[in-house]
Amino acid sequence: MIYDPIADLLTRIRNGVRARHESVIIEPLSKMKLRILDILKKEGFIEGYEILSEERGGKCRVYLKYDEEGNPVIEDLQRVSKPSRRVYVGKNEVPWVRNGLGIAIISTSQGLMTDREARRRGVGGELLLMVW
Repeated sequence: MIYDPIADLLTRIRNGVRARHESVIIEPLSKMKLRILDILKKEGFIEGYEILSEERGGKCRVYLKYDEEGNPVIEDLQRVSKPSRRVYVGKNEVPWVRNGLGIAIISTSQGLMTDREARRRGVGGELLLMVW
């Protein structure tokens, strides 16, 4: 079986949201996971995160975000490109997620970025995940 750290990150967040938890623990940490969390925070899908430990692998606490009525801001997270099946998109094929209400996170030669940023810069890459 192939271990997919990004799918693990998404599953922990998805399960935390469904259980209405205030926060979830993510471990082990990686630069890729931290960059994904940075994008989710910047786009308003999570409140934020704090690094709890940087020892061997490290871990962090991700604070989930809910609206005034207690409904989760994240409706769903979906892994697109997987270790077993990579999905790449060209600069003209970058998808719109829920007509712009959600985001896609793309790994490009210029680093991880949202679909909007990739279209603005005119780059394509590996379509990692979609959030709405």
